[in-house]
Amino acid sequence: MGRIFGTDGVRGIANKKLDVELALAISRAAGMIIKNETTGKPRVIVGRDTRLSGTMLEAAVAAGLSSVGCDVELLGVVPTPAVAYLVTKLGVSGGVMITASHNPFQYNGIKYFGSTGFKLTDEQENRIEGIVLDGSEPIELAPTEEIGKISHNTEAAELYVEHIASTVGDLSGIKIAVDCANGASYSTAKRIFAKVNANATFLNCEPDGINVNRDCGSLHLDGLGKYVKENGFDIGVAFDGDADRCLAVDENGELIDGDMFMAILAKRFASEGRLNKNIFIPTIMSNMGLFKFAEEHSMNCYPTKVGDRYVLESLLKLGASLGGEQSGHIIIPEYMTTGDGELSALMIIETMKLEGKKASELKKIMTVYPQVMVNIEATPEMKAKLDDPEVKSYLDIESARLEGDGRILVRPSGTEPLIRIMIEGKDKAKIDALVLECAETLKNLIS
Repeated sequence: MGRIFGTDGVRGIANKKLDVELALAISRAAGMIIKNETTGKPRVIVGRDTRLSGTMLEAAVAAGLSSVGCDVELLGVVPTPAVAYLVTKLGVSGGVMITASHNPFQYNGIKYFGSTGFKLTDEQENRIEGIVLDGSEPIELAPTEEIGKISHNTEAAELYVEHIASTVGDLSGIKIAVDCANGASYSTAKRIFAKVNANATFLNCEPDGINVNRDCGSLHLDGLGKYVKENGFDIGVAFDGDADRCLAVDENGELIDGDMFMAILAKRFASEGRLNKNIFIPTIMSNMGLFKFAEEHSMNCYPTKVGDRYVLESLLKLGASLGGEQSGHIIIPEYMTTGDGELSALMIIETMKLEGKKASELKKIMTVYPQVMVNIEATPEMKAKLDDPEVKSYLDIESARLEGDGRILVRPSGTEPLIRIMIEGKDKAKIDALVLECAETLKNLIS
């Protein structure tokens, strides 16, 4: 078995790479770490999204935690940010979210949170891997009289609903379409939007275990765009399977991505005196137009590696108040310790109301450079070859062909067996041809 943790917890096809034995083993190891860092009996909350495999893995995770002496409270179906928030709100020792986020239903995953509501550190994940893979520490099963209790706490989610709704004012007067992706937000979005008096219509709120993210949600916006345009909505917002990200469409059905979210909110926060140190944190995959926006508005941005955990690390290190990814993970530390799609949706809608602008007008704040991405299927060995001098030399030569008006980014996916190639530039036809050429050449160089 290779490395267990990727850039966002553990993830794999359920009952294959991610089976009950692995879920049990890593939860025992995580439980040991949580227990060692807790005074008294540790409590751990567990949430899940709507995948068919969710209850199976929930049982294994709960059993693993219980077996090493942690009391477990099952939250049922909730968004990932709800788990992060409720860890601190309830004052528990840790949290677990069972989800594969934007992936199709065949996949599932496990994310662990510490007592502060932040995801586990690399060091903690490495320690868990050492216990599971190498036996670096013996499993410390609890004595019979200290086995943890497993209970249900489905009422706790209302605390999260109330918190998210409290971040904005009255949103009446704006007609909103909300796509819940047949995922976790189906359990919270209706209550959140009702509390802020939003005129909202909800789509894809009938999960059956296998339809999460299927032709809906933040990865499939065509249907939402058409629905919004044909039915006269002011904006459409779409979440992914665990609702930690949000993308939107304007009244014309056109995309508002995570970069546009950041530009819109950065400008608003700056005008309100809330953009700490006048900086925000994107990733290296953000569009060049976002960096141009920052320059034009005398803001500084410090791009990180891809992954919301790296955005969060920089936010905390630099004391910044806004960060995110083009894919729709937006982190606002004032309110949340992780990306929260429902929070960022409310923020954008409130900005429309405060400024009296249509969604299409707000998004004009930044000019988007054409950007093309392709994926190459890749083994871990192929991913490692991206550091070869021959590969780096080739990419340097190809980048020079863009003559300063574009860039090439090649990176291994942290959650899937893929290498992602992104090329950006002013000339769409040029980058379309170049990305295909790069993909073919890279395949040959790393195979």
